[in-house]
Amino acid sequence: GFRLYVVTDRQQTAGRPLAEVIAAAARGGTQRTELREKDLSARELYDLGARLQEVLSPHRVPLLINDRLDVALALNADGVHLAGHSLPTRTARRVLGPDKLLGVSTHSLDAARQAAEDGADFVVFGPVFATPSKLAYGPPQGLPQLAAVVREVPIPVLGIGGITPANLLQVRQTGAHGVAMIRAVLAAPDPCGATQELCRLLAE
Repeated sequence: GFRLYVVTDRQQTAGRPLAEVIAAAARGGTQRTELREKDLSARELYDLGARLQEVLSPHRVPLLINDRLDVALALNADGVHLAGHSLPTRTARRVLGPDKLLGVSTHSLDAARQAAEDGADFVVFGPVFATPSKLAYGPPQGLPQLAAVVREVPIPVLGIGGITPANLLQVRQTGAHGVAMIRAVLAAPDPCGATQELCRLLAE
């Protein structure tokens, strides 16, 4: 199943090339990867996406592009991941067709419900715990709120935000399908080993 979703942030790789870290995570068992580099131009994102496709394809790991439907189409990527400021979910689904993956980041139960209704394949909900990268999205939602979303939304729900191997079990106990992670994988001294360990914990 789809349990571990690795989200990129090239500032978090401890100085290593992003493609190298993403390749190591793919060897370790990542099931999907989201290219999320908000500051890049379309061209830079396209070039980086093509590089990631190269390292992911031997492992058959799908690549989704955050926000940029145009770049995803240009790359013929496996899908798109939408956020609050992105194109409407329904519009993206229409443009992508039925076979591409469509993920949506949500910060409320209503938004998660709506995403499912509008054609998303899965939602990422958070922040579950306090985390520096998610401060802009308000206070942590907590485990009970994640559990409510899992209960009410008919598509897979992944938690994001401050999730570590130490609290992963609590996240799994909400019934969440899986987790989306940035630092726990990208900043790890051994991204392949870290990913293997996360996959082991998620499979329990």
